[in-house]
Amino acid sequence: MSGRTREKRIDCMKIKTIGLAALLLTAAPAALAAPFEISDIRVEGLQRVSPASVFNAFPVSAHETVDDRELAEASQQLFDTGLFDDIELLRDGDVLIVNVVERPTIASIELDGNSQVSDDDLRKGMTEAGLAEGQVLQRSTLDEVQRELERLYQSQGRYSASIDTNVEELDNNRVEVDIDINEGAVAKIQKINFVGNQDFDDETLRDLFALEDKPGWFLGWFSDDEYSRDKLSGDLETLRSFYLDRGYVNFDIRSSQVSISPDKSKIFITINVDEGQRYKLDEIRFAGDLKIGEDKARELVTATPGEYYSQSAMTESAEALRQRLGAEGFAFAEVDSVPETDAQDGTVDVTFRVEPGRRAYVRRINFVGNTTTQDEVLRREMTQMEGAPASTDQISQSRERLERLGFFRTVDVETRPVADHPDQLDVTYNVEEQPSGSVSASLGYSQSAGVIYGAALSQNNFLGTGNRVNVNAQKGDYFTNLNFGFTDPYWTLDGISRGYNVYYRETDYEDFDDISTYSSDALGGSINFGYPINELSRLNFGVGVEDLSLETYRDTPAEIIQYTEDEGEDFLNYKLTARWTRNNLNRGIMPTAGSYQRLSLEAAVPGSDTQYYKTRYEAQKLFEFRPEWSLKFSTNLGYADTVGDDAYPFYENFYSGGLGSVRGFSSNTLGPNTTPRNDGDDDTLGGNVLVEGSAELIYPFPWVEDRRSLQTSVFFDAGNTYLTECYDVPAGSTSNCSSGVDLGELRYSVGLGLSWLTPVGPLTFSVAKPISDEDGDDTQVFQFSLGQTF
Repeated sequence: MSGRTREKRIDCMKIKTIGLAALLLTAAPAALAAPFEISDIRVEGLQRVSPASVFNAFPVSAHETVDDRELAEASQQLFDTGLFDDIELLRDGDVLIVNVVERPTIASIELDGNSQVSDDDLRKGMTEAGLAEGQVLQRSTLDEVQRELERLYQSQGRYSASIDTNVEELDNNRVEVDIDINEGAVAKIQKINFVGNQDFDDETLRDLFALEDKPGWFLGWFSDDEYSRDKLSGDLETLRSFYLDRGYVNFDIRSSQVSISPDKSKIFITINVDEGQRYKLDEIRFAGDLKIGEDKARELVTATPGEYYSQSAMTESAEALRQRLGAEGFAFAEVDSVPETDAQDGTVDVTFRVEPGRRAYVRRINFVGNTTTQDEVLRREMTQMEGAPASTDQISQSRERLERLGFFRTVDVETRPVADHPDQLDVTYNVEEQPSGSVSASLGYSQSAGVIYGAALSQNNFLGTGNRVNVNAQKGDYFTNLNFGFTDPYWTLDGISRGYNVYYRETDYEDFDDISTYSSDALGGSINFGYPINELSRLNFGVGVEDLSLETYRDTPAEIIQYTEDEGEDFLNYKLTARWTRNNLNRGIMPTAGSYQRLSLEAAVPGSDTQYYKTRYEAQKLFEFRPEWSLKFSTNLGYADTVGDDAYPFYENFYSGGLGSVRGFSSNTLGPNTTPRNDGDDDTLGGNVLVEGSAELIYPFPWVEDRRSLQTSVFFDAGNTYLTECYDVPAGSTSNCSSGVDLGELRYSVGLGLSWLTPVGPLTFSVAKPISDEDGDDTQVFQFSLGQTF
């Protein structure tokens, strides 16, 4: 008796196999009916499959007595491995021979016709399904891949898509699989109909949908009339929310029918709705264990009795209650709003059912992604402590503190319950590091300073310690800077910072056309301490000393000549500084929301060659109304004066104009002009009063995914500097100075700006149009800077 194991196809199901074992006697033709003991098993026909794989899958071994049924079952199990097309069992005496025909392996897979789905995505999906080059060809797998591809294209609205597969046999029991894809066209929506709507007409409801009817051959080019199942699901949810937010508590979408034309090119959508009765909110109740008291709970509910019921208001109120309970340590609290309608009165009562659950504690705080920054730097920013009750406010606040460091491009937080400990959770902060420090360059160029070259190291996260280090040796067209600065933001565990700074500056404006001609050499140093006031604010105090020397030239303005004659050319000043800062920005670099304020005071104390004080107020406020879309308002105000009757030192004046100030005007050129030189030109001295303001619309740059390192804006700038008292000039000279603050002298500009954090330093440029420039103003339409001077 003999037989073979064969394949059998079952309709649209996966390929299944039925094995029939048979014994062929080569020594005697009579059929075996009685069991026999196997003395040995020999496998024949193997090419790539190892004998071990056969023996592992064949549940019969030598020296075992078997019958026909047991051999049939063993053959079935071997066939179920999917490695063989044919299995034949033979007997040579007491030796069992397993003769197999291996299934072919896939030598290559060729894809043709796909454009909507990439080759890489298709091959990845096929590999996960078990269809890949080098693997054994499973016909059932190929059929399943074909059906999945058809379903994929249909989900995109391509109902005319077709998938053809062909298997070409090659030598050495290999095959080539050809998959020919006809993606077809996306079916167009011809009509969206509504049935059952009484209070709102079809046009009003249709306007809610992202999907659109095709209005015609011309306007259809601009409509979103390509059908998508996912988009329809989203539109139905939008429709449901529209009614629920207007008091239709029992609104229901009875059905949504999608029909397609015979040529599969047109879609007709019919939506059957039941609007139900409209209800006004009557009473708000609470059930369960509130934990925070009913009065405080009611303050968190945004809905007001007497208004029409709004589901979004209920969801918002429930989330506010959940957040408040989370802040109290009930991280797994559940809050549901349950409406109870009274059809006769047309009112609805809402009960917030509160299940606070057990108070949760943070078992462990983990950090992932900080390859450079040490864990300690992140951990000291945590307001949520390990072992303490879990507070959603503190967990979120800790994330914001990490973002404000400026070390990370993104910061995400994840909370996960601890298995077998329902009252514990782990908190994980996932960070993505970015170049730390917005000031970092060894080669650059700016229109105000010319070529900037030298060696510079400026790191806000030095070696991942969180310390700020600035070692700089730079030279530009009119300056030389040598600087070393170091700040430890956590000199003490409670956040007191300490910093040092030593510098040498040599400035020569002799060949600079826009600023008064003089040169100065300054050598100085300082030490400062910072004290945190609260989560967002801190105070800084510092003491320093500076030795300054001035030099004048033949074309130096008369005001500076007279000042050096009256006050001298060498100054040794002892400085005290104080600064208050409040930072509530959502990011340390290129923020899109929040606020920032800084009020600073600098004073040259008694014992200095010049006694003066200098105050400055800087502020920013950003309103984010869409992701990466913000309105930004900023101001920069300054006032300075001397103690006594001496003239205020001109070299400490404020300057305005250029990038970071009033764009569209040359850098540092705005303000009162000096007495004309011999050549008839005049320059600016700056002023002891500074007034600047700006309004910007920040928007994402098209086609750029990494929006954390590139920011574009439309801006409106205003600003100028003023002198409250004119400087003296030598006898015989005529001063053009007019003292006082006249806001009518403000300069304005509008334009486009871009900031980009590049690997070699920050790139900033603007295209601006001055709209209130006067004769003699130095304007620049295009301004840019690569790198930044110190």
